[in-house]
Amino acid sequence: MQQKLKNLLALKLMSNSFDFSNYSRQSVKGILVIYIGQIYKFLKISWILLFLIFKDLSKFSDVKTNYIYAGTVFLLLFFLGRAYLIYKNFLFKIEDEHFILKQGILKKTNTSIPFERIQNVNFKQNLIQQIINVFEVSLETAGSSKTEISIKAVSLQKAEALKKIITERAKGEVVIDEKQEKAKPLVKIGFLELLKVSLTENHLQSLFLLFAILIGFFQQIQQIFDGLGSRELLDGFIDKNTNAVSKSISVFVFFLILLIISAFISSFVKVILNHFNLVAYVRKDAFEINQGLFTKKSIILKKQKIQNITISTNPIKRIIGISFITFKQAVSGKINVKKNKLIRIVGCKIDQVETIKSSLFDVADLENSENKYPDYYYKKRLFYIIFLVTISFYVGFISVFQIYETLFSLIFVIPLFIFLILKKVKKKFYKISDSMLIVGSGLIETHLTYLEFFKVQNINLKQTVFQEKSKVADLIMQTASGKITIPCIKLEEAVKIYNHTLYKVETSQTAWM
Repeated sequence: MQQKLKNLLALKLMSNSFDFSNYSRQSVKGILVIYIGQIYKFLKISWILLFLIFKDLSKFSDVKTNYIYAGTVFLLLFFLGRAYLIYKNFLFKIEDEHFILKQGILKKTNTSIPFERIQNVNFKQNLIQQIINVFEVSLETAGSSKTEISIKAVSLQKAEALKKIITERAKGEVVIDEKQEKAKPLVKIGFLELLKVSLTENHLQSLFLLFAILIGFFQQIQQIFDGLGSRELLDGFIDKNTNAVSKSISVFVFFLILLIISAFISSFVKVILNHFNLVAYVRKDAFEINQGLFTKKSIILKKQKIQNITISTNPIKRIIGISFITFKQAVSGKINVKKNKLIRIVGCKIDQVETIKSSLFDVADLENSENKYPDYYYKKRLFYIIFLVTISFYVGFISVFQIYETLFSLIFVIPLFIFLILKKVKKKFYKISDSMLIVGSGLIETHLTYLEFFKVQNINLKQTVFQEKSKVADLIMQTASGKITIPCIKLEEAVKIYNHTLYKVETSQTAWM
């Protein structure tokens, strides 16, 4: 009993006069945040239906129009009432080293999360939250692939008090004193620097993303015209303009240039939205990262929770002198690359990269060691795969379209594929020390993944029938954040790494998260 009273007193003292020992609610402004969120979700899934209803509103009789208006008012009032009930039934407190949440309208749920399972306590502000001056506090755990608890609207003071309690009392505590608060940021990226960063992005990926958005929008337009019974009108318009464009080389070139410019703009917009006003600090036990334009995010990333990091660069990044660092955390269930579990700092200079690495690992000797490459079998396998895929494509294409002139493109395709294969083989290497592993990979970009052996949760040594004949094997290390593979290395070397990894995992006294 005395211990419990001490815990409650400590909570009150550390919370800047906020008492989290009793159930409390989020700010009343949260009703507005929840209300607008519900309306947005409704519009997102039903905007086509609403368009079809309201486009002919003037043709409806007064009675039908009144019904539509009444239905709209009813929906708005329904969402408002539901937002209020969600707000009223959302209660949280801290008790016995656990964060406890009660929520639900008809179906009540109680959630209790021990502090040691909490991986991150993040702040976020979308545009509405910025206007009404509240913060969303999200708690992420290693036992979930998404945010487990999200408090939509609390004041900055209450959010910081809650964050301080959880981070200080969790395993691997993070204590940020006044000197740390005033410390100079490690990375601070302004608008011009973000412009440089956007130039180094994968513009081909941005182009594909733009195509996907346009195709999705076009499909929705098709659905609207189908609903109107005017599909033939749309098809005729497309055919007419397609024929006009195909007959003009200058128009074709114009659209090609337009697509390239669109890809650059898309990359720039994506970088600005995600990384605007990026500021990163290195604390004693954590990294603090603040970024975002319309949705501002503030993340405290505990060093102990980081599973591995990947440093990425490409030819343009190297010319500018920057790298990207991706921190990977634990996710449960199906291992994937969930965006909210991948935290990235863009635009890091060489000295900043070294500072981040040295704060996590001791890699000086390892980085200076010799690169070890996969067996020649790896290169041979890539050539076989590309050869079979290329032959299958050309045979299929010529069989369908009977355009034999396509074979002339092999003059350019074959050297390109050879170049890319050799590039991939050159970038696939590994370095190993007693406690760490560095794995290189990439094609155009170069990725270096840093992993401590004790973070490995499972390791497999795999051989195909063909690999068995060549006495090579694939080594697959499963971590809480995904798989790391070293392909086609000599069987003897693979067995050594396999046994060494098992030894380090079994004998390590350090918690993996």
